[in-house]
Amino acid sequence: MPELEWVRRARSFGPRVAVTSDGHDHSYDSLLSISEAIAASLLDGSTDLDEQRIAFLIPASFDYVAVQWGIWRAGGIAVPLSLFSADPELEHVITDAQVDRIIAPEDSLAKLRPLCDRLSVPLLSVDQISSRQSVPLPELDAQRRAMILYTSGTTSKPKGVVSTHANIQAQITTLVEAWGWQSKDSIPLFLPLHHVHGIVNVLGCALWSGAKVDCFGSFDAQAVLERVADKEYSLFMGVPTIYVKLIRILEAADEGDRARYADGFAHMRLMVSGSAALPASVHEQWTDLTGQKLLERYGMTEIGMAISNPLQGERRPGAVGVPLPDVTIRLVSEAGELIEEENEPGEIQVRGPAVFSEYWHKPDVTEASFVEGWFRTGDMAVLEDGYYRIMGRLSVDIIKSGGYKLSALEIEDTLLMHPAIRECAVVGLPDDTWGEVVAVAIVTRDGEHIELPALKEWATERMSSYKIPKSLLLLEDLPRNAMGKVTKPAIQDLFD
Repeated sequence: MPELEWVRRARSFGPRVAVTSDGHDHSYDSLLSISEAIAASLLDGSTDLDEQRIAFLIPASFDYVAVQWGIWRAGGIAVPLSLFSADPELEHVITDAQVDRIIAPEDSLAKLRPLCDRLSVPLLSVDQISSRQSVPLPELDAQRRAMILYTSGTTSKPKGVVSTHANIQAQITTLVEAWGWQSKDSIPLFLPLHHVHGIVNVLGCALWSGAKVDCFGSFDAQAVLERVADKEYSLFMGVPTIYVKLIRILEAADEGDRARYADGFAHMRLMVSGSAALPASVHEQWTDLTGQKLLERYGMTEIGMAISNPLQGERRPGAVGVPLPDVTIRLVSEAGELIEEENEPGEIQVRGPAVFSEYWHKPDVTEASFVEGWFRTGDMAVLEDGYYRIMGRLSVDIIKSGGYKLSALEIEDTLLMHPAIRECAVVGLPDDTWGEVVAVAIVTRDGEHIELPALKEWATERMSSYKIPKSLLLLEDLPRNAMGKVTKPAIQDLFD
């Protein structure tokens, strides 16, 4: 059986730079050589890991890629761990996935040692497994399970999403085609590498294409901006929080630096925002500052990316675009009826080769998540003039008030246009009359203050009466998770 396609492609790129990490360039040849040594070390005399789960806790770096590839080439299932997780969260992933071994850099071993000792899971350093001589590696079928990523767990404990090599390849190739990836591309990587955004959209697509990835262990805005100003990158991918931070830095910078940074961003051929809704106001601010129109897309752990604004054509603020190549989308009403007209909200259901294989050891949950071969995302959307617009999670972002289905995301987007509001989060609170009422938590801009009556008056001019916030909470800062996202359940707890 021939090698998996991503290995074959890497061989063709040979001496090209694959990864820049800690100031050093690493070629595709080097990546293949080191990952082969890691695979040999993990095999330790066996011929195939036979889908053993190998976890690793490594920041964005050449080591991360080499370990990930080494696990795959040895026939194992890669289980990337979150750098931001506390011990209870790590323990859940390690025990649920029945991890066989954990790999970490030397400087992280002390942190992990007590947990690994308590769970009786072997802990290995990256240096320990990088120098074994090559041995024959197993032949792998594309349908073999390759990776387990854990969901955010907003409604229950995180579930392990199992993807095969074929699933990951499909997630990558649809984006390579849609976004025009090329071997001459270069992109910074500062996103967390236990999520599909960093693993597939950046790392997977770049290395499939023969492009270069510039790794940052964490988001260092100043370091990234200097590289941007030097025109080192042709692509850029971030979450809305990143763009908000960069806007503030650019606005505060002196005229010379602002011009350098803006010119660097303007030089890029594509900039993408994802993992959370991008407020239209942020979209417009970014365009005003840099001339770049951000491309929004929609995806999730279970499916990779499914919908995207076009590379060429209108990038509509507030919308996520049209289905990607080889992805089929439909909207279904709460009654289970297919929605065939525009402007009717429904649940997004997805079918295609990128859709995940199963939830790890949860056959009942897996079965309940599909209907006639369509994956039920739990996200609500509406089709408007040919583009999909996300309304939010059915369980979190859809507020059912007075017979209407209200999008918390849409209300947040409108409130962010208020000159005194820097950040906000909208939730639904139980109400005997309306079923649910709209509540908003707000962070004001420096020196600004706002009262509920004034906010209601302002909102009345922009939203129907049933969307006017019924209660207001002013906060120093909004509760967030490790990705920097506002956590809706935490906001509801504050109101309670």
